[in-house]
Amino acid sequence: MTKTGADGVYGTPPVEIVDVARGAIQFSPLMPGAARLDEYDGRLDSIVMLAPPGTIERRHEMARALLALRAGGAFTVLAPRDKGGSRLVKELEAFGCAVQEAPKRHFRICWTERPADPVRLADAIADGAPRLVAELGLWSQPGVFSWNRIDPGSALLTRVLPALSGRGADLGAGIGYLAHTVLASPAVSELTLVDIDRRAIDVARRNVDDSRARFAWADVRKADTLPSGLDFIVMNPPFHDGGAEDRTLGQAFIRRASESLAKGGTLWLTANRHLPYEEGLRTLFKHVALVVDEGGYKVYEARK
Repeated sequence: MTKTGADGVYGTPPVEIVDVARGAIQFSPLMPGAARLDEYDGRLDSIVMLAPPGTIERRHEMARALLALRAGGAFTVLAPRDKGGSRLVKELEAFGCAVQEAPKRHFRICWTERPADPVRLADAIADGAPRLVAELGLWSQPGVFSWNRIDPGSALLTRVLPALSGRGADLGAGIGYLAHTVLASPAVSELTLVDIDRRAIDVARRNVDDSRARFAWADVRKADTLPSGLDFIVMNPPFHDGGAEDRTLGQAFIRRASESLAKGGTLWLTANRHLPYEEGLRTLFKHVALVVDEGGYKVYEARK
């Protein structure tokens, strides 16, 4: 294949089982700063994708990748067998691709090229596109956390959250559900919504039409991602990474909140009951109170 364009990568395919071109452009919406596939139509020579586990999201992203490839461009897709890998061949063939596949470790790997005239791409893109979810009254998109329902932990937090004031942040803001409750207080002067998922930030901009809102596509775990001297922080921290439970995520969110709050500032945190956040809260905050424990979820108020 004569090289005429760029190479791409989506996510973090295991380098021990698949080769990724040097200098490949990252396209995962879960990696802040990554490029957008919908801005690269016909410009890529190749792309390697660690496919998302959700069916609608996976078909949407594969269709976007095929559009980003030039005709004949190389497309390598892999996924764990139990997280969509067993469906890859059928899904790619439905787009008109001729597919070769092989198992490796716990993955299925597929190799194909973009057909000259792929089919059904528009349907897959429409199925996975942002949309107004009538039951929520909010914009969302398949692939975003809790994309078509309100997380019970967040719902519990909105029930007990008092009227806040000053400058604050919503860490792991998602589609902006908590932000509506926070910004209902006229004493709030600024709220920064932070999320690692670009798609969540995109729809949150639609959902939170308030001049006091700021939006940041950023990884909370990394330094210098948040304003400092904040008066309050609200959060429903994630505890899964790549589909596996990772309790260090919530602990990292708590540390970042502690670093970003002013003295006397308050953290409001909701979490599943089984997650062991109490010790970290009591180490980093002067006063910690369990506000409610209900339905498998708990809410803490922690003052710096």
